[in-house]
Amino acid sequence: MNAANDDIAFMRLAIDAAKNAAAHDDVPVGCVLVKDGHVLGTGENRREIDQDPTAHAEVVALRNAAKQLSGWRMDGVTAYVTLEPCVMCAGALLNARVSRVVIGASDEKAGAVGSRYNLLSDPRLLHEAEITYDVLGDESAVLLRDFFATRRP
Repeated sequence: MNAANDDIAFMRLAIDAAKNAAAHDDVPVGCVLVKDGHVLGTGENRREIDQDPTAHAEVVALRNAAKQLSGWRMDGVTAYVTLEPCVMCAGALLNARVSRVVIGASDEKAGAVGSRYNLLSDPRLLHEAEITYDVLGDESAVLLRDFFATRRP
């Protein structure tokens, strides 16, 4: 497999996680953390089910990966996220030292990895990550559009 095929395969896992979030009535966002071809952590939005404002997909995945690694440093880890991370999640990815972030859909309203802000590419901060945009972006965006179409007519 080549890198582009790997990106698609791991983003599909993130999309599956996003579908799990929608199944428990949360915004369908999923995240998968991968190192050397192995999944370290998966997360979906769990704000509603956990009643936790920090339970975004990226934070949940980082917590799961940190347990598996027995540590918080994510050097060499790639995050596959169905929606461009918000400020909180971009900050968490930055502080975890994630090396690369692969994004499905852009978030023009709250995106902090290029749309509104650019936290993961700011040389003034502690760390920078390589960014890849629009991997299965249409598929990720459709999940969000369909979810909100039934809630925000």
